[in-house]
Parts: sequence; C-alpha cells; structure tokens
Amino acid sequence: MGWQFKQGEALLVLDMLNDFIDEKGSLLVPGASRIVPRIRELIESARAAGVPVIYVCDTHRPDDKEFEHWPPHGVEDSWGGQVVDGLKPLPTEHIVHKRRYSAFFGTDLELTLSEMGVHRVLLAGVLTNICVWVTAYDASMRNFDVTVFRDAVASFSEETDRFVLSQLEQVMQADIV
Repeated sequence: MGWQFKQGEALLVLDMLNDFIDEKGSLLVPGASRIVPRIRELIESARAAGVPVIYVCDTHRPDDKEFEHWPPHGVEDSWGGQVVDGLKPLPTEHIVHKRRYSAFFGTDLELTLSEMGVHRVLLAGVLTNICVWVTAYDASMRNFDVTVFRDAVASFSEETDRFVLSQLEQVMQADIV
C-alpha cells in the first residue's frame, strides 16, 4: 500500500467516469482502466482511516462550450458521466461537480475542505496533464499541501505523465508518491 492516511487529509478521486475509463466511453483514455484497482485500494484505505474521500466529476450541460474543443463527455445525468463500477461513492461521501478542468473553479470544494479541517489533498484519477495538473496547481495556490499518487493517475501517454509529475514536484513542491 505504502501511504498511511492521516487526519487533515482528503483523497480526491478525479474524473473516474465511464466516458474516460470504459471502452464504450466517448473520450476514452487508453489504458486508464489499469489505475482502477489502485484507486480502489486508496479509497478503501482512506475510508478505513476515517479520511474523507471526495469524488470530483466532470459534469457538463448538453450544450457546454467545452464541446467545441472535446467530444461531448461527462454530460449530466448520462451513463458516461457516472463514476465507473468498482469505485462508486458511498451515500455519505461528497461529490463535487465541475464544468472546467480544476476541481476548485466554480465549485464549493475549497469551502468543503476547509470545513473538514483538511490541509493536504491527495490526488488520483484522470487526466494527469489536464484535470489532475490544474487541480494540483489550484490546491497549492490555496495553500493546501498536495500529494499525487503516480500509480493512480493516467493521461494519453506515460511520457506526458512523467513530465507533469516532474513539474508538479519541482515547481509546486507537490509530493509524488
């Protein structure tokens, strides 16, 4: 396992949605299904330690402006916008719906974390070079400590993952474990 969850931390599970992970998804991240078992382990460990698990879900309106750049994905109330089987949130866990890359932009995530007494966010999910990266930067700018699980993130290439994780570590002093 490796990571010992502690009070004051929260695990953010980013965009582990059918559209990104399932073979039938509209914006499949090739190979991303490989991180599902690792994220499941992290979720179970966080729950066992009493550490909050917060699901951050790309949730778009059917006519979202983002679809000018990307195929429609994560459309609200659609199969593609649901968390993949095996990682479903418990009824008591928080779900943050976002329309843009950062989990903080236009959401109540910062307030939620503050009310929980969280000082460190632990990131897992997709895409390393988009939503994970931007969320990590925004968390750091808000004075949260940031940890990214290198074996629990995925993008369109391992080379991209290496670059992004290196940048987060060197520039933002994020812990990459």
